[in-house]
Amino acid sequence: MSSFIPPREDFDILSRTVYGNPLVYLDNAASAQKPRIVLDAMRTLATTGYANVHRGVHFLSAVSTEAYEKARETVARFLHAGHADEIVFTKGSTEAINLVSYSYLAPRIQAGDEIVLTVMEHHSNIVPWHFLRERFGAVLKWVDVADDGSLDADAVDAVIGPKTKLVAVGHMSNVLGTLAPLKDIVARAHAKGVPVLADGSQSAVHEIVDVGDLDVDFFAITGHKLYGPTGIGALYAKRFFLKQMRPFQGGGEMIGEVTMDRITYADPPARFEAGTPPILEAHGLAAALDWLMAQDRAGAKAYEASLYAYARERVRELPWLRVIGDAPDKGAILSFESENMHAHDIATVLDREGVAVRAGHHCAQPLMERFKVSSTTRASFALYNVQEDADRLINALKKAKEMLG
Repeated sequence: MSSFIPPREDFDILSRTVYGNPLVYLDNAASAQKPRIVLDAMRTLATTGYANVHRGVHFLSAVSTEAYEKARETVARFLHAGHADEIVFTKGSTEAINLVSYSYLAPRIQAGDEIVLTVMEHHSNIVPWHFLRERFGAVLKWVDVADDGSLDADAVDAVIGPKTKLVAVGHMSNVLGTLAPLKDIVARAHAKGVPVLADGSQSAVHEIVDVGDLDVDFFAITGHKLYGPTGIGALYAKRFFLKQMRPFQGGGEMIGEVTMDRITYADPPARFEAGTPPILEAHGLAAALDWLMAQDRAGAKAYEASLYAYARERVRELPWLRVIGDAPDKGAILSFESENMHAHDIATVLDREGVAVRAGHHCAQPLMERFKVSSTTRASFALYNVQEDADRLINALKKAKEMLG
Protein backbone atom coordinates (compact mmCIF):
# COMPACT_ATOMS: atom_id res chain seq x y z
CA MET A 1 0.00 0.00 0.00
CA SER A 2 1.02 3.61 -0.58
CA SER A 3 2.05 5.83 2.33
CA PHE A 4 -0.94 8.06 1.59
CA ILE A 5 -3.28 8.34 4.58
CA PRO A 6 -6.99 8.34 3.62
CA PRO A 7 -8.68 11.49 5.03
CA ARG A 8 -11.65 9.57 6.42
CA GLU A 9 -12.10 11.91 9.35
CA ASP A 10 -13.23 14.63 6.91
CA PHE A 11 -16.33 12.62 5.96
CA ASP A 12 -18.96 12.32 8.69
CA ILE A 13 -21.10 9.89 6.68
CA LEU A 14 -18.40 7.22 6.70
CA SER A 15 -19.02 6.64 10.41
CA ARG A 16 -22.65 5.59 9.98
CA THR A 17 -24.07 2.08 9.87
CA VAL A 18 -26.37 0.42 7.32
CA TYR A 19 -28.58 -2.48 8.44
CA GLY A 20 -26.42 -2.74 11.54
CA ASN A 21 -23.15 -2.91 9.61
CA PRO A 22 -20.50 -0.18 9.28
CA LEU A 23 -20.89 1.54 5.93
CA VAL A 24 -18.55 0.59 3.10
CA TYR A 25 -19.17 3.10 0.34
CA LEU A 26 -17.99 1.82 -3.04
CA ASP A 27 -20.30 3.78 -5.34
CA ASN A 28 -17.91 6.67 -5.89
CA ALA A 29 -17.99 6.57 -9.69
CA ALA A 30 -21.68 7.45 -9.45
CA SER A 31 -21.29 10.13 -6.79
CA ALA A 32 -18.65 10.73 -4.13
CA GLN A 33 -19.31 11.73 -0.54
CA LYS A 34 -18.72 15.32 0.54
CA PRO A 35 -16.10 16.39 3.08
CA ARG A 36 -17.30 18.49 5.98
CA ILE A 37 -15.46 21.54 4.64
CA VAL A 38 -17.70 21.61 1.56
CA LEU A 39 -20.91 21.51 3.57
CA ASP A 40 -19.55 24.12 5.98
CA ALA A 41 -18.55 26.44 3.13
CA MET A 42 -22.03 26.34 1.62
CA ARG A 43 -23.71 26.88 4.97
CA THR A 44 -21.41 29.80 5.82
CA LEU A 45 -22.14 31.60 2.56
CA ALA A 46 -25.87 30.89 2.93
CA THR A 47 -25.98 32.31 6.46
CA THR A 48 -23.54 35.22 6.19
CA GLY A 49 -23.21 36.38 2.60
CA TYR A 50 -25.94 35.10 0.32
CA ALA A 51 -27.69 37.23 -2.29
CA ASN A 52 -28.15 37.07 -6.04
CA VAL A 53 -24.98 37.66 -8.04
CA HIS A 54 -23.96 40.32 -10.58
CA ARG A 55 -27.23 42.27 -10.42
CA GLY A 56 -27.06 43.99 -7.07
CA VAL A 57 -25.07 46.95 -5.76
CA HIS A 58 -25.61 46.10 -2.09
CA PHE A 59 -23.07 44.48 0.21
CA LEU A 60 -24.42 40.93 0.24
CA SER A 61 -24.65 40.84 -3.55
CA ALA A 62 -21.02 41.88 -3.74
CA VAL A 63 -20.02 39.13 -1.30
CA SER A 64 -21.96 36.50 -3.24
CA THR A 65 -20.65 37.69 -6.60
CA GLU A 66 -17.08 37.59 -5.37
CA ALA A 67 -17.53 34.03 -4.08
CA TYR A 68 -19.11 32.94 -7.37
CA GLU A 69 -16.39 34.40 -9.57
CA LYS A 70 -13.62 33.13 -7.28
CA ALA A 71 -15.15 29.68 -7.74
CA ARG A 72 -14.66 30.10 -11.48
CA GLU A 73 -11.01 30.96 -10.86
CA THR A 74 -10.68 27.86 -8.68
CA VAL A 75 -12.02 25.61 -11.43
CA ALA A 76 -9.60 27.22 -13.90
CA ARG A 77 -6.72 26.58 -11.51
CA PHE A 78 -7.84 22.98 -10.93
CA LEU A 79 -7.86 22.27 -14.68
CA HIS A 80 -4.78 24.41 -15.37
CA ALA A 81 -6.79 26.57 -17.76
CA GLY A 82 -5.11 29.72 -18.96
CA HIS A 83 -8.03 32.03 -18.22
CA ALA A 84 -11.01 31.99 -15.87
CA ASP A 85 -13.28 33.14 -18.69
CA GLU A 86 -12.67 29.77 -20.39
CA ILE A 87 -14.79 28.18 -17.63
CA VAL A 88 -18.56 28.01 -18.06
CA PHE A 89 -20.58 26.84 -15.08
CA THR A 90 -23.16 24.17 -15.92
CA LYS A 91 -25.36 21.72 -14.01
CA GLY A 92 -22.72 19.06 -14.63
CA SER A 93 -20.93 17.19 -17.40
CA THR A 94 -24.22 16.31 -19.06
CA GLU A 95 -25.20 19.93 -19.57
CA ALA A 96 -21.63 20.83 -20.54
CA ILE A 97 -21.63 18.27 -23.37
CA ASN A 98 -25.12 19.31 -24.48
CA LEU A 99 -23.88 22.89 -24.54
CA VAL A 100 -21.13 21.97 -27.01
CA SER A 101 -23.57 19.95 -29.09
CA TYR A 102 -26.15 22.73 -29.36
CA SER A 103 -24.00 25.85 -29.29
CA TYR A 104 -20.92 24.77 -31.22
CA LEU A 105 -21.60 21.76 -33.41
CA ALA A 106 -25.29 21.98 -34.36
CA PRO A 107 -24.89 25.19 -36.45
CA ARG A 108 -21.96 23.59 -38.29
CA ILE A 109 -23.29 20.09 -38.97
CA GLN A 110 -24.65 18.93 -42.29
CA ALA A 111 -26.07 15.61 -43.44
CA GLY A 112 -23.25 13.11 -43.76
CA ASP A 113 -20.87 14.93 -41.41
CA GLU A 114 -19.30 12.63 -38.83
CA ILE A 115 -18.81 12.59 -35.07
CA VAL A 116 -16.29 10.08 -33.71
CA LEU A 117 -17.15 8.30 -30.44
CA THR A 118 -15.91 5.24 -28.57
CA VAL A 119 -18.04 2.35 -27.39
CA MET A 120 -17.05 3.06 -23.79
CA GLU A 121 -18.84 6.41 -23.61
CA HIS A 122 -21.37 7.30 -20.93
CA HIS A 123 -24.80 8.11 -22.36
CA SER A 124 -24.11 11.77 -21.56
CA ASN A 125 -21.48 11.66 -24.29
CA ILE A 126 -23.68 9.72 -26.71
CA VAL A 127 -27.23 11.06 -26.60
CA PRO A 128 -26.39 14.70 -27.48
CA TRP A 129 -24.70 13.43 -30.66
CA HIS A 130 -27.69 11.23 -31.46
CA PHE A 131 -29.75 14.42 -31.37
CA LEU A 132 -27.58 15.74 -34.22
CA ARG A 133 -27.96 12.44 -36.05
CA GLU A 134 -31.76 12.59 -35.74
CA ARG A 135 -32.15 16.27 -36.54
CA PHE A 136 -29.41 17.00 -39.09
CA GLY A 137 -28.32 13.66 -40.53
CA ALA A 138 -24.97 13.47 -38.74
CA VAL A 139 -23.21 10.10 -38.82
CA LEU A 140 -21.83 8.56 -35.63
CA LYS A 141 -18.55 6.69 -36.15
CA TRP A 142 -17.72 4.22 -33.38
CA VAL A 143 -14.30 3.15 -32.13
CA ASP A 144 -14.08 -0.21 -30.36
CA VAL A 145 -12.00 -1.04 -27.29
CA ALA A 146 -9.78 -4.09 -26.93
CA ASP A 147 -10.91 -7.16 -25.01
CA ASP A 148 -9.09 -5.87 -21.91
CA GLY A 149 -10.95 -2.56 -22.23
CA SER A 150 -7.99 -0.52 -23.45
CA LEU A 151 -8.39 2.16 -26.10
CA ASP A 152 -5.82 2.55 -28.88
CA ALA A 153 -5.15 6.02 -30.27
CA ASP A 154 -4.40 4.40 -33.64
CA ALA A 155 -7.97 3.05 -33.72
CA VAL A 156 -9.36 6.54 -33.10
CA ASP A 157 -7.06 8.07 -35.69
CA ALA A 158 -8.15 5.52 -38.30
CA VAL A 159 -11.79 6.63 -38.04
CA ILE A 160 -11.12 10.37 -38.33
CA GLY A 161 -11.81 11.35 -41.92
CA PRO A 162 -12.49 14.40 -44.10
CA LYS A 163 -16.11 14.58 -42.89
CA THR A 164 -15.27 14.36 -39.18
CA LYS A 165 -16.44 17.47 -37.32
CA LEU A 166 -15.66 16.41 -33.74
CA VAL A 167 -14.04 13.65 -31.70
CA ALA A 168 -15.89 13.10 -28.40
CA VAL A 169 -14.15 10.74 -26.00
CA GLY A 170 -14.41 9.84 -22.32
CA HIS A 171 -11.10 10.52 -20.61
CA MET A 172 -11.81 7.68 -18.16
CA SER A 173 -14.51 5.04 -18.53
CA ASN A 174 -17.06 4.91 -15.72
CA VAL A 175 -17.37 1.12 -16.23
CA LEU A 176 -13.92 -0.06 -17.24
CA GLY A 177 -11.74 2.52 -15.54
CA THR A 178 -9.85 2.75 -18.84
CA LEU A 179 -7.79 5.94 -19.13
CA ALA A 180 -7.89 7.09 -22.74
CA PRO A 181 -4.61 8.29 -24.34
CA LEU A 182 -6.18 11.72 -24.62
CA LYS A 183 -3.09 13.79 -25.43
CA ASP A 184 -2.23 11.47 -28.32
CA ILE A 185 -5.83 11.46 -29.57
CA VAL A 186 -5.96 15.27 -29.47
CA ALA A 187 -2.68 15.60 -31.39
CA ARG A 188 -3.88 13.20 -34.10
CA ALA A 189 -7.28 14.90 -34.40
CA HIS A 190 -5.72 18.36 -34.57
CA ALA A 191 -3.36 17.17 -37.30
CA LYS A 192 -6.50 16.60 -39.36
CA GLY A 193 -8.13 19.87 -38.30
CA VAL A 194 -10.69 18.27 -35.98
CA PRO A 195 -11.51 19.55 -32.46
CA VAL A 196 -11.81 17.21 -29.47
CA LEU A 197 -14.24 17.12 -26.57
CA ALA A 198 -13.29 15.06 -23.52
CA ASP A 199 -15.71 13.90 -20.85
CA GLY A 200 -13.64 14.32 -17.69
CA SER A 201 -16.34 13.25 -15.23
CA GLN A 202 -14.24 10.36 -13.91
CA SER A 203 -10.68 11.35 -14.80
CA ALA A 204 -10.67 14.73 -13.08
CA VAL A 205 -11.29 12.96 -9.77
CA HIS A 206 -8.23 10.73 -9.99
CA GLU A 207 -5.85 12.43 -12.44
CA ILE A 208 -4.16 15.82 -12.40
CA VAL A 209 -5.73 17.33 -15.51
CA ASP A 210 -3.85 20.01 -17.43
CA VAL A 211 -6.06 21.13 -20.30
CA GLY A 212 -3.26 23.27 -21.67
CA ASP A 213 -0.82 20.38 -21.86
CA LEU A 214 -3.50 18.10 -23.31
CA ASP A 215 -4.42 20.84 -25.80
CA VAL A 216 -8.01 19.58 -25.61
CA ASP A 217 -10.64 21.95 -27.00
CA PHE A 218 -13.53 21.11 -24.67
CA PHE A 219 -13.36 19.39 -21.27
CA ALA A 220 -16.39 18.64 -19.07
CA ILE A 221 -16.43 18.01 -15.32
CA THR A 222 -19.15 17.43 -12.75
CA GLY A 223 -19.03 18.52 -9.13
CA HIS A 224 -20.69 15.63 -7.33
CA LYS A 225 -18.01 13.15 -8.39
CA LEU A 226 -15.31 15.60 -7.26
CA TYR A 227 -16.43 15.50 -3.61
CA GLY A 228 -18.59 18.55 -4.28
CA PRO A 229 -22.33 19.34 -4.51
CA THR A 230 -24.82 18.10 -7.05
CA GLY A 231 -26.26 20.47 -9.64
CA ILE A 232 -22.94 22.10 -10.50
CA GLY A 233 -20.22 21.33 -13.02
CA ALA A 234 -18.23 23.14 -15.64
CA LEU A 235 -17.19 23.21 -19.24
CA TYR A 236 -13.67 24.27 -20.12
CA ALA A 237 -13.46 25.52 -23.70
CA LYS A 238 -10.79 27.41 -25.54
CA ARG A 239 -11.62 31.08 -26.05
CA PHE A 240 -11.46 30.57 -29.81
CA PHE A 241 -14.46 28.24 -29.66
CA LEU A 242 -16.44 30.07 -26.97
CA LYS A 243 -16.44 33.27 -29.00
CA GLN A 244 -17.95 31.39 -31.97
CA MET A 245 -20.68 29.63 -30.00
CA ARG A 246 -24.30 30.72 -29.92
CA PRO A 247 -26.16 31.00 -26.59
CA PHE A 248 -27.55 27.79 -25.15
CA GLN A 249 -30.42 29.32 -23.17
CA GLY A 250 -32.03 32.74 -23.14
CA GLY A 251 -32.79 34.90 -20.13
CA GLY A 252 -31.20 37.27 -17.71
CA GLU A 253 -27.44 37.76 -17.42
CA MET A 254 -26.57 36.35 -20.85
CA ILE A 255 -27.48 39.49 -22.76
CA GLY A 256 -25.69 42.64 -23.83
CA GLU A 257 -28.77 44.68 -24.73
CA VAL A 258 -32.42 43.79 -25.30
CA THR A 259 -34.92 45.94 -27.18
CA MET A 260 -38.26 45.15 -28.77
CA ASP A 261 -36.69 44.44 -32.14
CA ARG A 262 -33.15 43.21 -31.48
CA ILE A 263 -30.81 41.61 -28.97
CA THR A 264 -27.08 41.42 -28.39
CA TYR A 265 -25.34 38.85 -26.25
CA ALA A 266 -22.81 39.05 -23.47
CA ASP A 267 -19.26 37.86 -23.97
CA PRO A 268 -18.39 34.34 -22.79
CA PRO A 269 -18.76 32.85 -20.27
CA ALA A 270 -21.80 34.95 -19.23
CA ARG A 271 -23.37 34.24 -22.63
CA PHE A 272 -23.88 30.63 -21.55
CA GLU A 273 -25.08 31.21 -17.98
CA ALA A 274 -28.65 32.44 -18.32
CA GLY A 275 -30.66 33.14 -15.18
CA THR A 276 -29.71 32.90 -11.54
CA PRO A 277 -26.83 30.44 -11.31
CA PRO A 278 -26.22 27.77 -8.62
CA ILE A 279 -24.43 30.22 -6.35
CA LEU A 280 -24.07 28.11 -3.21
CA GLU A 281 -23.20 25.04 -5.25
CA ALA A 282 -20.44 26.88 -7.12
CA HIS A 283 -19.00 27.96 -3.78
CA GLY A 284 -19.23 24.37 -2.55
CA LEU A 285 -17.50 23.10 -5.69
CA ALA A 286 -14.66 25.54 -5.13
CA ALA A 287 -14.30 24.30 -1.55
CA ALA A 288 -14.21 20.70 -2.80
CA LEU A 289 -11.56 21.47 -5.40
CA ASP A 290 -9.46 23.41 -2.89
CA TRP A 291 -9.72 20.45 -0.52
CA LEU A 292 -8.75 18.02 -3.26
CA MET A 293 -5.83 20.14 -4.46
CA ALA A 294 -4.57 20.30 -0.86
CA GLN A 295 -4.25 16.49 -0.81
CA ASP A 296 -1.16 14.65 -1.98
CA ARG A 297 -2.74 13.89 -5.34
CA ALA A 298 0.12 11.80 -6.68
CA GLY A 299 0.09 9.86 -3.42
CA ALA A 300 -3.69 9.50 -3.59
CA LYS A 301 -3.51 8.15 -7.13
CA ALA A 302 -0.89 5.59 -6.12
CA TYR A 303 -2.95 4.69 -3.07
CA GLU A 304 -6.13 4.17 -5.11
CA ALA A 305 -4.17 2.06 -7.60
CA SER A 306 -2.79 -0.15 -4.85
CA LEU A 307 -6.24 -0.48 -3.28
CA TYR A 308 -7.70 -1.51 -6.62
CA ALA A 309 -4.87 -3.98 -7.22
CA TYR A 310 -5.55 -5.55 -3.82
CA ALA A 311 -9.29 -5.86 -4.54
CA ARG A 312 -8.62 -7.21 -8.03
CA GLU A 313 -6.30 -9.87 -6.65
CA ARG A 314 -8.83 -10.90 -4.02
CA VAL A 315 -11.51 -11.27 -6.69
CA ARG A 316 -9.43 -14.13 -8.08
CA GLU A 317 -10.74 -16.10 -5.08
CA LEU A 318 -14.16 -15.91 -6.76
CA PRO A 319 -13.83 -17.80 -10.07
CA TRP A 320 -17.56 -17.49 -10.67
CA LEU A 321 -17.12 -13.76 -11.33
CA ARG A 322 -15.99 -12.34 -14.66
CA VAL A 323 -14.19 -9.00 -14.41
CA ILE A 324 -14.91 -6.56 -17.24
CA GLY A 325 -11.92 -4.34 -18.03
CA ASP A 326 -8.28 -4.96 -17.16
CA ALA A 327 -6.59 -2.20 -19.14
CA PRO A 328 -3.12 -1.10 -17.97
CA ASP A 329 -3.01 1.99 -15.72
CA LYS A 330 -6.78 1.99 -15.35
CA GLY A 331 -8.69 3.84 -12.66
CA ALA A 332 -9.89 2.20 -9.44
CA ILE A 333 -13.15 0.86 -10.89
CA LEU A 334 -13.97 -2.84 -10.59
CA SER A 335 -16.83 -4.10 -12.76
CA PHE A 336 -17.87 -7.75 -12.84
CA GLU A 337 -20.70 -10.10 -13.74
CA SER A 338 -21.80 -13.63 -12.97
CA GLU A 339 -23.69 -15.98 -15.28
CA ASN A 340 -25.93 -17.30 -12.52
CA MET A 341 -26.63 -14.14 -10.53
CA HIS A 342 -28.10 -10.86 -11.71
CA ALA A 343 -26.13 -7.73 -10.90
CA HIS A 344 -29.07 -6.22 -9.02
CA ASP A 345 -29.40 -9.33 -6.83
CA ILE A 346 -25.70 -9.24 -6.00
CA ALA A 347 -25.89 -5.54 -5.14
CA THR A 348 -28.93 -6.15 -2.92
CA VAL A 349 -27.12 -8.78 -0.87
CA LEU A 350 -24.07 -6.53 -0.62
CA ASP A 351 -26.25 -3.67 0.56
CA ARG A 352 -27.58 -5.81 3.43
CA GLU A 353 -23.95 -6.33 4.43
CA GLY A 354 -23.39 -2.57 4.49
CA VAL A 355 -21.50 -2.50 1.18
CA ALA A 356 -22.81 0.10 -1.30
CA VAL A 357 -22.07 -0.65 -4.96
CA ARG A 358 -23.75 0.16 -8.27
CA ALA A 359 -25.54 -2.37 -10.49
CA GLY A 360 -26.99 -2.04 -13.98
CA HIS A 361 -25.78 -0.83 -17.35
CA HIS A 362 -24.18 2.29 -15.82
CA CYS A 363 -25.52 4.51 -18.62
CA ALA A 364 -23.16 2.70 -21.00
CA GLN A 365 -25.34 0.36 -23.02
CA PRO A 366 -23.12 0.24 -26.14
CA LEU A 367 -20.29 -0.96 -23.88
CA MET A 368 -22.53 -3.60 -22.31
CA GLU A 369 -23.36 -4.82 -25.81
CA ARG A 370 -19.66 -4.87 -26.69
CA PHE A 371 -18.93 -7.24 -23.79
CA LYS A 372 -22.16 -9.21 -24.32
CA VAL A 373 -23.64 -8.47 -20.90
CA SER A 374 -26.86 -6.72 -19.91
CA SER A 375 -25.45 -5.32 -16.68
CA THR A 376 -22.55 -5.48 -14.27
CA THR A 377 -21.94 -4.90 -10.59
CA ARG A 378 -19.46 -2.06 -10.06
CA ALA A 379 -17.32 -1.26 -7.03
CA SER A 380 -15.53 2.06 -7.40
CA PHE A 381 -12.91 3.29 -4.95
CA ALA A 382 -12.12 6.78 -3.67
CA LEU A 383 -9.24 8.21 -1.68
CA TYR A 384 -11.15 7.66 1.59
CA ASN A 385 -11.59 3.92 1.09
CA VAL A 386 -9.36 1.45 2.94
CA GLN A 387 -8.19 -2.13 2.48
CA GLU A 388 -10.81 -3.33 4.96
CA ASP A 389 -13.47 -2.03 2.53
CA ALA A 390 -12.12 -4.37 -0.15
CA ASP A 391 -12.13 -7.26 2.33
CA ARG A 392 -15.73 -6.49 3.27
CA LEU A 393 -16.62 -6.45 -0.43
CA ILE A 394 -15.11 -9.89 -1.00
CA ASN A 395 -16.76 -11.38 2.10
CA ALA A 396 -20.13 -9.97 1.04
CA LEU A 397 -19.69 -11.41 -2.45
CA LYS A 398 -19.02 -14.83 -0.93
CA LYS A 399 -22.25 -14.48 1.03
CA ALA A 400 -24.10 -13.51 -2.15
CA LYS A 401 -22.85 -16.69 -3.78
CA GLU A 402 -24.10 -18.77 -0.84
CA MET A 403 -27.53 -17.12 -0.99
CA LEU A 404 -28.04 -16.83 -4.74
CA GLY A 405 -26.01 -19.77 -6.06
